Amino acid sequence: MAVRVLLGILGAVVVLGIFSSVLRTLVIPRPTRSSFSLIVQRVVRRAFQLVADRLPTAEAQDRVLAPVAPVAIVVTLIGWLISFMLGYALLEAAVSGFGPKTALTEAGSSLFTLGFASSKRATLTAIDFCAAATGPIVVGLQVGFLPTLYGAYQRRETEVTLLEARAGSPPWGPEILARYAQVELLDSLTELFRNWERWSAEVSESHTTYPVLIEFRSPKPGRNWLIALLAIMDAAALRLAFNPSQPPAEVRMALRAGFVCLRDLADIRGIAYDHDPRPDDPLLLGYEDFLRGVARMAEQGYPMERTPEDAWPHFRGWRVNYEPLAYRLAKDIDAVPAPWSGARRTAVAIRTPLTPVDRRPVG
Repeated sequence: MAVRVLLGILGAVVVLGIFSSVLRTLVIPRPTRSSFSLIVQRVVRRAFQLVADRLPTAEAQDRVLAPVAPVAIVVTLIGWLISFMLGYALLEAAVSGFGPKTALTEAGSSLFTLGFASSKRATLTAIDFCAAATGPIVVGLQVGFLPTLYGAYQRRETEVTLLEARAGSPPWGPEILARYAQVELLDSLTELFRNWERWSAEVSESHTTYPVLIEFRSPKPGRNWLIALLAIMDAAALRLAFNPSQPPAEVRMALRAGFVCLRDLADIRGIAYDHDPRPDDPLLLGYEDFLRGVARMAEQGYPMERTPEDAWPHFRGWRVNYEPLAYRLAKDIDAVPAPWSGARRTAVAIRTPLTPVDRRPVG
């Protein structure tokens, strides 16, 4: 009798725990962490990483890591169904005294609505009904979940694709300002920063509600949503550092929305960070790398009201708010190795975008 009670308690814990995971992952429209889903995603990613880490180029690694998120979704669904079957089997063994094989057969027959196993016992029939309802509900929720997931993915990637024409591939903060200066469109920067303020808010909402979106990679190896956000934030920080007389509202709001987005993602992934860094805190980005970016801007005639030496403390004061989190997330998801984006788990060559030549008709 004591063994049956123990089996019943264990079965109830498994079933209720997996129901909680399903609700947290598919139903509740707010940031909630499901330990089961997170463990599955990490195990799936680790398997793909073992292969990707042995490849020499970032492009090859990207091809291997591209299926991580879709595979994790499928494995999560399979894991839920198997866990439900085990949980219901334990419950049925507790109320009927069935052996492991018979209990699993009964639970599986009901869960997958096959109906080849049945019993006349009332308590067992009640459990069978619960199991029979669970299978279609979980599969139906997962099917309904996919359009929402891919809709958020497409909205994210639209703005990232638009940025490729403005910042190259991969995007880089100094390159954005250099190209806008090259084609004399600096007055349009306000619209760019306004759009990315809204983009940051949308990504913060969708990627914390559905954390698996963080692992979804862009359609092309040279694109990445996190590197695009980092480029926009660096462009905003450079704009504020070099052009204090320009209207700062949209620039500051885009920068603020960007590092709030990164902090929300860090919270959902359990990454620690300094909530109130000091403007003079050290950066991982060196001054020499900063000067190379500034030189790229100067080559295309970007107007600077401050010298690089004067602008550096201001730029550093802005970047300390987002650099550690951007570098950590870029390393975690193996983002394309762009300039000013930190190190990766394996040694790969940094890809620097090339500024197009502005050719015009002669005469």
